[in-house]
Amino acid sequence: MSFWQIWNMSFGFLGIQFGFALQNGYASSILLTFGAKVENLSWFWLAAPLTGMIIQPIIGHYSDHTWNRLGRRRPYFLAGAILSGLALCFLPNSSGLAFLI
Repeated sequence: MSFWQIWNMSFGFLGIQFGFALQNGYASSILLTFGAKVENLSWFWLAAPLTGMIIQPIIGHYSDHTWNRLGRRRPYFLAGAILSGLALCFLPNSSGLAFLI
């Protein structure tokens, strides 16, 4: 990869890290708004790594078998970026949106 491709990829990961920081900063207060007890917050924080242990190998398997004009991994990066962006837009209003579901 050229320097500029690595540079562009690094800025993409910078955006991902900002998203994770926002999520981590607000997650406990959002969970408390949903009615979670303070004693159970650690169990909710454990859910994301456990889900990642299950979902990431599945996505990896599908991306290993994907061949299209965008490449093997790019469709999954693109879908993840779009879904993450939408989730971050709804994050400030999550307490009001939870009651709609």
